[in-house]
Amino acid sequence: MRILIIDDEPALHEAYAHCLEHQASSDKASLLDEMEKSLFAEDLPSRPDTQNDVVFQCCHVSQGLDGITEVAQSLAANTPFQVAFIDIRMPPGIDGKETARRIRAIDPDINLVIVSGYSDHNVTDIADVAGPADKIFYISKPFAADEVRQMATALSRRWELDAKQVELLKAKVIELAASEARAIHIANHDFLTSAPNRMAFQKKLKDRLRQESGQFALAVLDLDRFKYVNDTFGHGAGDDLLINIFEALKAAAPQDAYIARLGGDEFGVILDYDEREDCILTIRDLVSKCSQTFEIYGNRVQISASGGFLMNAGGGGFGDASDHMRYADMALYAAKRSGRNQVHEFDMEMDKSTKFRQEIESGLAKAIENGEMRLVYQPITNRNSLDITGFEALARWESSEHGHVSPHIFIPIAEESGLIHEIGDWIIRQALNDCQNWPDHYVSINFSPKQFKKKDLIDKLCFHAAAAGVSHERIQVEITETAIFDNSLVAAEILQELQDLGFRVALDDFGTGYSSLFNIKNFPLDCIKIDKSFIDQLGKDGSSTAIVSAVTQLAKALQLNIVAEGVETEIQCQALRLIGCSHMQGYLFGKPETAKFTFDMLGENNSPEIRDGSHG
Repeated sequence: MRILIIDDEPALHEAYAHCLEHQASSDKASLLDEMEKSLFAEDLPSRPDTQNDVVFQCCHVSQGLDGITEVAQSLAANTPFQVAFIDIRMPPGIDGKETARRIRAIDPDINLVIVSGYSDHNVTDIADVAGPADKIFYISKPFAADEVRQMATALSRRWELDAKQVELLKAKVIELAASEARAIHIANHDFLTSAPNRMAFQKKLKDRLRQESGQFALAVLDLDRFKYVNDTFGHGAGDDLLINIFEALKAAAPQDAYIARLGGDEFGVILDYDEREDCILTIRDLVSKCSQTFEIYGNRVQISASGGFLMNAGGGGFGDASDHMRYADMALYAAKRSGRNQVHEFDMEMDKSTKFRQEIESGLAKAIENGEMRLVYQPITNRNSLDITGFEALARWESSEHGHVSPHIFIPIAEESGLIHEIGDWIIRQALNDCQNWPDHYVSINFSPKQFKKKDLIDKLCFHAAAAGVSHERIQVEITETAIFDNSLVAAEILQELQDLGFRVALDDFGTGYSSLFNIKNFPLDCIKIDKSFIDQLGKDGSSTAIVSAVTQLAKALQLNIVAEGVETEIQCQALRLIGCSHMQGYLFGKPETAKFTFDMLGENNSPEIRDGSHG
């Protein structure tokens, strides 16, 4: 134990030496116990019955500046002082208050004991400059030997305890950082092939578009009749084929090419090039590598592929990353329409997307009036009992002109056009009216970033809840990471107001956007929904279990519920139950169904029929 003594009186140094550098009598041990309890309550661990084994190494100086120098040198040598006893008056140098202030500035962990025989100093003033309050103490002169030794022993042991806690905290931070790094990797990579996924590809494309030098091509490749392979040889064979395809593309592509699995049997490629014809030949070669016979599970599987691409991407007036992807998809569809096993380059004549977008926007404007919009509900189940606790409301559109239109198509268009507010209001009204039929369950409603930013969001929600007679605690507001991280301060205020009014708040698709394991604590939340991309790998990749477990433990520490999305197999369900995930949602427990079906199901049984949905 290293003790620093700063006092201008030589006699006092002799007294300190007598107190601290000689063993205290064992019959004073009980007094030390009582002092530690009064100072630190139950924070200290158990210790021996006596303090006779405590050895102090004392450093004596007579002036404040000398003491400050000793503290600085001890830190540099990694031999810090645990306690410093400082006399309040030390003429002709700086006084004890200034000495304490300067020491605290260079060593935030040292315990300071102010020693004085006078009452003309202000204790509060000293604490203000040399605090925090739990690291500054006072002894009056004349002092007893036992008092000094007890103070030194208790504070030294407290310093050691604090140091151990800091080390444990550092280790935990490192562990969480490693888990977050793995989570980020998983969120940006396909679990099956280990290729970058669509989200990573879109980020790469955006980054490449920001570069002003050099030309590059964007290509999208899609396997022909891949469904036939799955249906004939099984999904395992289909998975093995996709792995083989990715490996073939990597082997054939230039070293600096960026290849990703965009989803299903679709792959994306970004290629830098100097000569246009060489680049086109490379793209055609990549497609040909997919169009061959593969040995899969002992079967010879003949497969072909189609491709669409843009040349001079970024410099051809093709717009942003979304436009580039859409144009590449148009070229791909043109290749498939022309007989498959083809490669087509995009040209502006293919650009039917503007017309299609206008048709979708026009149809959306009338969809509610024409009764084409409907809601379906997917159950959210409890981990332990597997009873249904709530339902997520999901919008569906059956267009009279286009038939079933995916939410992935019409929701972004609704957001861009501003129609999302009208559609969002309808969803709120309809969901709250429907959930009147299941009074023991809550309904979870998705809100887009644009809805979340509207000033009247909370007023509208309260109004519709009152009109439907649905209590606030039965309404869960689902928001994405984009909605809250665009303006985190305003978002935190809105979320806090929602919670204060009794609404539930859920962060949807956790791990796919900007969130961090460390910053979600800054937002008032009730629930985190883990994205399906993490759940897909349970039972297939050991690291995913560790990541989902880390997120679950963090949520528990923050007293948040966890909903695992996209649970499709019994293996995933059991893994999540073992990890401690509080709730689950996915095809294993039920696909999205109409309000009537939901009501009838609840009338029969509150627990959904468990069915393996891995290939459904």
